[in-house]
Amino acid sequence: MPARRGGGALLLAALAAACQGRAPSGGREGAAGGAAAGAQPNAAYDQGMEWLRKAETAPLPTPPPLLSPLPKGAVPPPAPEFKPEEIQAVSSFEKAMAERPNDPRPHLALAELLGPHAVHRLEQLEQAAWKKKPARGKKPAPPPPVPDSGGVDYSVERIVREYQAAIEDDPRSRAPVEALVSFAVHVKELDAAEGALQELVKRVKESPEPFLRYGDFLLNEKKDQEGAIEQYRQALIWKPDDEPTRAKVAGIYIDMGAAAYAQKQYAIAQSRFNEAVKYVTDKASPQGQRLQDYQARLREIRSR
Repeated sequence: MPARRGGGALLLAALAAACQGRAPSGGREGAAGGAAAGAQPNAAYDQGMEWLRKAETAPLPTPPPLLSPLPKGAVPPPAPEFKPEEIQAVSSFEKAMAERPNDPRPHLALAELLGPHAVHRLEQLEQAAWKKKPARGKKPAPPPPVPDSGGVDYSVERIVREYQAAIEDDPRSRAPVEALVSFAVHVKELDAAEGALQELVKRVKESPEPFLRYGDFLLNEKKDQEGAIEQYRQALIWKPDDEPTRAKVAGIYIDMGAAAYAQKQYAIAQSRFNEAVKYVTDKASPQGQRLQDYQARLREIRSR
């Protein structure tokens, strides 16, 4: 939901965490890049944060008054997208960027402020698209009216650029990288999300975690099985006996083998199952039994 609908406290907490060089959860520390940025004086940024604090308790925007009765079937204009305090915060952050171009904080703050509004608008459009098609001869329902943004650009493209600027200007902290991954996956900007995950791999050293996240993204979002296997293998370098990761690799190979088997590509299927064997440690598990079942089918085919 947009920040104007009650997410301001979470936004302020996330930004405070980012300025300390850590992820918003507080459980995993980034390097000191965020803290170094936070030491840089920037009065316009501080003013923007003050406007955000005021926005947290300010009332929600209300629809503009109707000057005359609406025509039959017309939709009344919606409430403005932003609170006045949010618009003031946007203006302050833009001023902060102009005055100190290398300060990552206003870029991150602006992206975090605008992001929920962009997500809310996309959700509205998706809900409108899911509605049933009109009966033959009737006009389709118009898209939901666009609220007055007060001149603020809250497009997905702009928000991605702001996150990327924060990442570039703070080369060690993981907070802006984490934020971009979350936002980009939510709005299906998969190239931006992948770029951020690649950056996360560079910033989080000697840990399987970033490789696991990248692998999950490749598997679930981009449907790239080979790419996911490569990332999971990188994760296993740091934690070779991790059973959940081994099971992920085995599962992908079994799925690939099953697909080849269904296409009667038996040599390819056998090759995939041979790879899966290397990662299945419990033959009695459902995964192990599935693998053995396919192997038995292939043996039967070869014996004919």
